Amino acid sequence: MHLAVLLLVSALSGATLALDNGEMRVPPMGWLAWERFRCDIDCAHDPKNCISEDLFIDMADRLSEDGWRELGYVYVNIDDCWSSMKRDEKGRLQADPKRFPGGIHKLARYMHDRGLKLGLYGDLGTHTCGGYPGTTLDKIELDAQTLADWEVDMFKFDGCYSNATEQAKGYPLMSKALNATGRPIGYSCSWPAYQGGLPPKVNYTQLGEICNLWRNYGDIQDSWDSVLNIIDWFFENQEVLAPAAGPGKWNDPDMLIAGDFGLSMDQSRAQMALWAIMAAPLFMSNDLRTISSGARSILQNKMAISINQDAMGIQGRRIVKEKNGIDVSWRPLSNNASALVFFSRRNDMPYRYQTTLGKLNYTAGSYKIYDVFTEKTTTLKDTTGFVVSVNPTGVVMWHVSAFSECLIKGNRFQPLKICLLYCSG
Repeated sequence: MHLAVLLLVSALSGATLALDNGEMRVPPMGWLAWERFRCDIDCAHDPKNCISEDLFIDMADRLSEDGWRELGYVYVNIDDCWSSMKRDEKGRLQADPKRFPGGIHKLARYMHDRGLKLGLYGDLGTHTCGGYPGTTLDKIELDAQTLADWEVDMFKFDGCYSNATEQAKGYPLMSKALNATGRPIGYSCSWPAYQGGLPPKVNYTQLGEICNLWRNYGDIQDSWDSVLNIIDWFFENQEVLAPAAGPGKWNDPDMLIAGDFGLSMDQSRAQMALWAIMAAPLFMSNDLRTISSGARSILQNKMAISINQDAMGIQGRRIVKEKNGIDVSWRPLSNNASALVFFSRRNDMPYRYQTTLGKLNYTAGSYKIYDVFTEKTTTLKDTTGFVVSVNPTGVVMWHVSAFSECLIKGNRFQPLKICLLYCSG
C-alpha cells in the first residue's frame, strides 16, 4: 500500500505544481538530431548527414509524410552546432549562414506549414558544449526574445561552461524570460544532469515550476549498455523521480535510439516500453530516411504511444525485481486501466516468468489483457497463474483493463489497490 500512497501524492502534485505556460501536458514527441548526427558540420563531404537546413527539412518531410506526425511525433529539434561562431552586430545569436542559409525563422515556418514544431538548442554558459556561443546571464532576455521572434516552439538549455551558481540563477531566469515573450515555448532544462540528478543539490519541486522537462542523467549512447545504465538509474531512484513528474513537467531519460546501430529489435522494444512506462519524452534520434521496417513498427506502435501519452501523467514504477533477472514495472492509466512491463536483464535464453495479477497488487476480478507488441488479447482472473516468455534483454508489455465484476464501492470502477485510496464510501 505504500506504493499506492506515493502514486496518489504524485497524481495530486502533478495537477498543481507545473510550469504555467500550458505546454507539454503529455510527454512531448518528435525527432532530435544529436545522438544520430552529433556535430557533423562537414557538408562538403557528407551533405546528407551534416547539421544543416537540408537535414531538418528531410526529417520534417518524413515526419509529415510517413505517418509519424499523426501519432504525435511533431517536434523537429536542432541540437548543438547550428549557430555561427559569432553573434550578429546587435548581439543576437545567428545561424551559420552556409549551413542554414534561410535562417531559423524560415525553418520554423517550414515546420509549421506541415503541422510540426521546431525545437532549438542553447547553453547556459560562455559556450555551448560544442564550442559555439552560449547564453551568459546578461544575454538571457535577448536570447529568449530572439527565439520568440524566430517562432521557435521548444528550447533546450544545456549547461556546459557554467557553474552551479550561474545555473541556480540562469535556469529560472530563462523560464521567466521565455514566458515574458508571450510565445508558448516548451522549456527543457539540463540543470539536474549537471548537479548529479538527485536531492539535495536538485530541487524537483522548483524544477516542476520552471521547466517542462529536464535531463536528469548523462547522454545516451548507441549501445545497450548505455540504455541499461539509464534504466537502472531511473528505477533505482524512482522514489525521488516519479513524484516529480506530471502533466507539463517530465523526467527525460534521453533519446530513443531504435533504428540506429546499437540495439537489437528486442532491445528497441524494451527501450520503447520502459520509456512509455516512465512517461518519458519520446524524441527519436535516428535517420527517418533509411529506418528499417522493424524499428519503424516499434516506434509507431499505437498502444505503446497511448500508454506513454496517458493524460493522468503518472510516472510508472518498478514493482518487482527478481533475482532471476526479471523486473516488473507498472503504470496506472486513465479509465482505470494500467500497463505492465515484464523486462528481462538476462542475456542467455528466453525466460518463462510465472506469477498472478493478484501477486502484482491487482484486486479480485477478471481483466482484459492486450499484448502491446504481439497485439493478442486474453482474459485473466487475479488468481489465475500465467507465464510470460521474455526474451533476453527484451520485454513483454501489457495493457490491462478490468471487466464489470471488478466494480466496487458505489459502482466506481476500481481495478487496482491504488484505486481504493480514491473511494470515499
